[in-house]
Amino acid sequence: MDLNCSNMVTMCEFFNHKETRGLREVAWPIPLLGMLLAACGPSADDARPTLDYAADARRIAHASIIVDTHIDVPYRLQIEPVDISVATDGGDFDYPRAVKGGLNAPFMSIYTAADLEAEGQSRNAAEALIDSVEAVVAGAPGKFAIARSTQDVRSHFEDGMMSLALGMENGSPIEGDLDNVRYFHDRGIRYITLTHSLSNHIADSSYDDNRQWHGLSDFGVEVVREMNRLGIMVDVSHLSDDAFWHVMQVSEVPVVATHSSARHFTPDFERNMSDEMITRLADGGGVMQINFGSSFITHEARLYHSARSDEEKLFKAKNPGLSDKEVEARVHPIYAQEHGPYPYATLEDVLDHFDHVVKLVGVNHVGIGSDYDGVGDSLPIGLKDAAAYPNLIEGLLQRGYGESDIRKILGENLLRVWGAAETYARHAQQ
Repeated sequence: MDLNCSNMVTMCEFFNHKETRGLREVAWPIPLLGMLLAACGPSADDARPTLDYAADARRIAHASIIVDTHIDVPYRLQIEPVDISVATDGGDFDYPRAVKGGLNAPFMSIYTAADLEAEGQSRNAAEALIDSVEAVVAGAPGKFAIARSTQDVRSHFEDGMMSLALGMENGSPIEGDLDNVRYFHDRGIRYITLTHSLSNHIADSSYDDNRQWHGLSDFGVEVVREMNRLGIMVDVSHLSDDAFWHVMQVSEVPVVATHSSARHFTPDFERNMSDEMITRLADGGGVMQINFGSSFITHEARLYHSARSDEEKLFKAKNPGLSDKEVEARVHPIYAQEHGPYPYATLEDVLDHFDHVVKLVGVNHVGIGSDYDGVGDSLPIGLKDAAAYPNLIEGLLQRGYGESDIRKILGENLLRVWGAAETYARHAQQ
């Protein structure tokens, strides 16, 4: 080849602008090409426009279906009622910020606190949160719509409306009655996180030393099978490792981890997923949705969070009348004064988790489960609220991901798994 300046520009563009991860990871001689190109000197004939990753990211965000599988807006609204159809001062999500970020299919978390199971109040709590989401939609019908299917999500996207899908965080509202699985399906629930911070009547929790079932209970096995039959995705976030492996034995359809990150970066944090678990999830066709909370992303933030949480527990034991929010307001400033500020993760740290999963199992098995409004003041620098999805996309572009793969990460991977659950259910009920 004649190594004139025009040819060198063409070669550099080819090597730098890959549309596949495979080509990107080949050790091309870019430094040598760059030096040769620089030696040519500037030329008006050879000028090329500078890449604008930020503009491309905004375009992709607003042209794609973005599914975030875990946003804790309903619980936030229960504590502090506010109109999220307009801009709000607090929280991580409202309609204007979501629109700015391109988010159009968030799963509203129907979260039930673990201690309500012993009180027999789990189902009532879940009902109230579902009612609250329905009220949000009724109050802003031109903005929001409940999504009960993948087709709903695509139709709402075409119509310019934001889909609010429902995911139940903690299976305790089933209350030992298999009929309640169908009941909540009929109310719109499309995934169930089988447990939360305590082991329940369905499964063992990663956060609980009580591992009474060593995986799923006998009833939990029946719950998973009924979820398969009805088309409700099985969510393995929060499960103990044994419970995860048990689910993978039982489920006939791909499963999802709606808001977990890679344990590779947070050793000994069982709440995140090991490489072996991620591989098994992918082998079954499932998808892992990355949690943005800093303590899920870096070991440093994990250690800080764990130690501070111990201080919160001690303080609450001495002041039992205080709410969790009041305890945090008292403990956090003192802890920061003694141990330094909270070590927030960065956008780059979050991107490392996406890269890790992609390198491990491929781009078809990773997505977004931010945990906005659920992880408090621990969100990474660059991903502070629902307006920030273009920042994530820009980072993916800079790391060499092509637009088709980015669209998979943003929502198509999750829609594939959801669609598989729908297909299985149609055949199972014939």
